Amino acid sequence: MVAHKTQRMKDFRHYNLLSHNTFGIVAHCRRFVEFDTEEQLEELCHSLTDADHPIMVLGGGSNLLLTKDFDGTVIHSAIKGIEKTQDTTEHVLVRVGSGEVWDDFVARCVDEGWYGAENLSLIPGEVGASAVQNIGAYGAEVKDIIYKVEAMEIASGKKVEIANAECHYSYRQSLFKTEWKGRYIITHVTYRLSKSFTPRLDYGNILAELQSEGVLSPTPQQLRDVIIKIRREKLPDPEVEGNAGSFFMNPVVSREKYDELAAQYPNMPHYDVDADSVKIPAGWMIDQCGWKGRTVGRAGVHSRQALVLVNRGGATGSEVVSLCNDICNDVKQRFGIEIHPEVNII
Repeated sequence: MVAHKTQRMKDFRHYNLLSHNTFGIVAHCRRFVEFDTEEQLEELCHSLTDADHPIMVLGGGSNLLLTKDFDGTVIHSAIKGIEKTQDTTEHVLVRVGSGEVWDDFVARCVDEGWYGAENLSLIPGEVGASAVQNIGAYGAEVKDIIYKVEAMEIASGKKVEIANAECHYSYRQSLFKTEWKGRYIITHVTYRLSKSFTPRLDYGNILAELQSEGVLSPTPQQLRDVIIKIRREKLPDPEVEGNAGSFFMNPVVSREKYDELAAQYPNMPHYDVDADSVKIPAGWMIDQCGWKGRTVGRAGVHSRQALVLVNRGGATGSEVVSLCNDICNDVKQRFGIEIHPEVNII
């Protein structure tokens, strides 16, 4: 796929970010710049001055909650392209522009017979953000298929290639979210995908949904279709009700803490991380606290998935944060566990 090139970058002042955040929050930035080539980005990096700071790199805005106007420059990648760069008997390497829509890439993978991304179907956002957030769902994390990340250092305009191990990926974390925040802009991500299909069906209700459809051994497309169906049934459409998908991270607790809670809640869902750690679904705890479906002002908790906070219409970011804090306090009081937002709050 050949990237479409424009002569000039988009460059706007006092720009409304409403169409760039799936929560549907009205907020403005001082400057908004969109590039679609590495050359444009390099030119931009060399032209930035102190007056352009602070800088926020924005993908699809599907993991973002804006609580106020951003008094700085928002930079967005529109780099496109999906290119196979290596093909062996077992694997392919595929280089993808950071501005590609993530789920379009997953669909392309399934069509081409490149496997490993199926469980990540329908996650909103763009390819660049996948490498920042270490997106995950249904027992899969993108870190398991990322081969390397190409980026540009904002301060110098220098291109860098960063291997998977250097990114220090963990659950919904990477150095791009911590030490490297504001240092790099991702231009491309290369994924290492398998030519043989090994379905992962043991997370959530994937297997039960497949069995209900009479499918015992799904094809990659059948697995993708089922995951899309489950997500659409559980998660609200941002076009209808503003949201950022899963708002909270699932906490990982010690085996001792799990045993203590399991004695009180024998039917508590959980996922073993390792011999010493257990992941407990935050949505289940939020539901146990009675929050599912509740509305406070113009913000609320989704009626089918307590992990998702929604904009009922006209909510401000601050209203959503207030609701988030109330939920966190209730979970801490009842279960003795701190839960934290997965969403980037600005």
